[in-house]
Amino acid sequence: MPFTLPDLPYSFDALMPYIDARTMEIHHDKHHKAYVDNANKALDGTKWANMDPVEVIKHLGDLPDDKRTAVRNNAGGHVNHSMFWKIMAPASKGGGGEPTGDLAKAINAAYGTIAHFKEEFAKAAATRFGSGWAWLCVKADGSGVQICSTPNQDSPFMGEKIAGCGGKPILGLDVWEHAYYLHYQNRRPDYVSAWWNVVNWAEVAKNYAAR
Repeated sequence: MPFTLPDLPYSFDALMPYIDARTMEIHHDKHHKAYVDNANKALDGTKWANMDPVEVIKHLGDLPDDKRTAVRNNAGGHVNHSMFWKIMAPASKGGGGEPTGDLAKAINAAYGTIAHFKEEFAKAAATRFGSGWAWLCVKADGSGVQICSTPNQDSPFMGEKIAGCGGKPILGLDVWEHAYYLHYQNRRPDYVSAWWNVVNWAEVAKNYAAR
């Protein structure tokens, strides 16, 4: 079946004061919906129309040239945002705090401390020029985790050759201006800093465990 817009797992105002309700409404109902609609339009009538969107973006090279850019941008946006909503939560539902268990061990093995990991992740988010994403991924060879960033709606699922970053994303931060500009204007570092208060580490741990 065609791609569908997932429901938010919380209300638009649930992540306040860190992410405001109007931003969440526009981000989900307008931006994400547009990615879904445009991806479906691009894939309509093709053998990829009913495939899992992650599998579609993993195999962009198999798509015809006249479809590839639209699918890269829009199916990529759909996959990225579908994960983004899930890895956030209000404090009452587990948002904020620190990672624990095997996920924390993997992060500490790669970055020494959780604090240093957050510094490096924030740097990747703040220095991504223009629009894009910062990621924590399980490396493609499964040897550990790594931070990287991608432009536009590229995903690590697309592989290093296409996205400049490979592996399985388990945590992602949207740094397109539409994700923060109403509240933070040009202060992207402030948005990144506040965002840690809504990260749903339990969901990220699930992503890591499913590696």
